[in-house]
Amino acid sequence: MNMSDHTAHASLAPQVDHRAAVAAETARFVATIRDADLTTAVPSCPGWTLADLIKHTGSVQRWFSALLRSRIQEPPRTRDVDLRLPEREEGYPDWLAESATVAAEAFAATDPDLPMWAWGVDQHARFWARRMLFETLLHRADAELALGLRPAIDRSLAVDGIDEFLVNLPFATFFAPKVAELRGSDRTIRFRTTDGDDTWLVRLRPDGFGLDTAGAAEDTADATVRGTAADLLLLVYGRLPYRAQALAHEGDEDLLAHWFANSAF
Repeated sequence: MNMSDHTAHASLAPQVDHRAAVAAETARFVATIRDADLTTAVPSCPGWTLADLIKHTGSVQRWFSALLRSRIQEPPRTRDVDLRLPEREEGYPDWLAESATVAAEAFAATDPDLPMWAWGVDQHARFWARRMLFETLLHRADAELALGLRPAIDRSLAVDGIDEFLVNLPFATFFAPKVAELRGSDRTIRFRTTDGDDTWLVRLRPDGFGLDTAGAAEDTADATVRGTAADLLLLVYGRLPYRAQALAHEGDEDLLAHWFANSAF
């Protein structure tokens, strides 16, 4: 897929204030775990506890903030950053709240349209705010799932998150190596919202895959998955199986199995 394909589709996503949403999603995350047992296992992140989930999310926010402050123009050589992590886990909720403040300060000091290196399509500072938002939102949902709660996800955020995931996924092989297995002989998968008219068409080619914006309006696809935007967001991130009751799927079952076995990160 060429860059114009990415850009054309990205413009279809709802306009979301990613910077403000990072603060709001972090506040929801903190409220969720404030009185929770931080040794609770997180089934959607195997091997992690809530404490691990909080540490990861706050660390990502602080690392991305450091990248923004340094206005990186090439891949970073280290992920070392002063996390200021509390010694005791009971301090983690407040520390996560402070991580969002660190991020807000980095956002305020950085023009979102500033050219910057990014691992995905959008080579501007705004890439990192958008990426930070969905790291935070998905892990907030992970915390809720671990505590037996059903995550509530704003529809406009969910649509933007599906778009962000699918647009950038072809570039994720350096940390999600299974993505390299997403190839096929011109096979297509459609994701369609049932609470709106949003649709994404992914085309697997012998040399890789990508969003097919030219064919997005066509009704045909080799496989289709339908659900609310919130459930489709949880689906693409591997938090819901495509056979879940909340979703409907049709078409090539093997193609869907291949996609979901290799696409989540």
